[in-house]
Amino acid sequence: MDVNEGNPEKKVEEFIKFLPVIAYDGSTMKQISASDILDSVMTGTSATLLARRWESALLVNVDNDTLARLLANDAAMKALMNIEGFRSLNSEIETIINLSNKVKKAKTKEGEPSEKEKIELTEAEKEYKSKRKTIQEKLIKFATRIPIFMYLLGHRETCLRDVITQFEPELFKKVTGVSVQDFELLLSLGLFNSAVMNDAVYKFKRYEDSSLEYTGKKIDYEHIGLFDTVITRREYFLGLYNSQQSSMVWR
Repeated sequence: MDVNEGNPEKKVEEFIKFLPVIAYDGSTMKQISASDILDSVMTGTSATLLARRWESALLVNVDNDTLARLLANDAAMKALMNIEGFRSLNSEIETIINLSNKVKKAKTKEGEPSEKEKIELTEAEKEYKSKRKTIQEKLIKFATRIPIFMYLLGHRETCLRDVITQFEPELFKKVTGVSVQDFELLLSLGLFNSAVMNDAVYKFKRYEDSSLEYTGKKIDYEHIGLFDTVITRREYFLGLYNSQQSSMVWR
């Protein structure tokens, strides 16, 4: 008799010992566990991949143009600097823009740079890339508070942006530390990637719905709200079906 009979997770664990299974989390390929595989088959994603989706560098934009728009907007800078970890944001952005422009100009300059100039450019490049990554990580940390906010909500048919601005502004500020007006301002500057946000909200709700159905609660909505758009119930479940099919193709 098979000792793993009736224990699908154990069977999957035995399988991946011989053939590691990897999945795309939105930015990189990662090996996933047996429970993640079962989650993916049932819901189209896993708890691990879902968490990584909200930690993706793709969620936020920290290119020079976006940072320059942010730096030029006093209200937006004040809003971010009120959040813990953003106190020195002003000088960091100025350094990033100045050093990156300096390096870009030097690389397009005719003639071979001296050894001293090469060293200076390398150090400048390291510094602005490090500061850019730091700002990116801080913004991602802020973005990870959004699923906490969603977990406390009961609104399913309204897009998250409308829920934030119209229904639960006080709750949003309590969870994230940012007012609705400030959040709208940051969105208008292009600091967050709406398309990736829509995908992350979609996967969160899909995973949450599967959990609710497991507890016996019927999911019956005409529409499903994402981050800044709304899709029909048919589109929602068609996406789930396609995701489930793709999750069953082992790599």
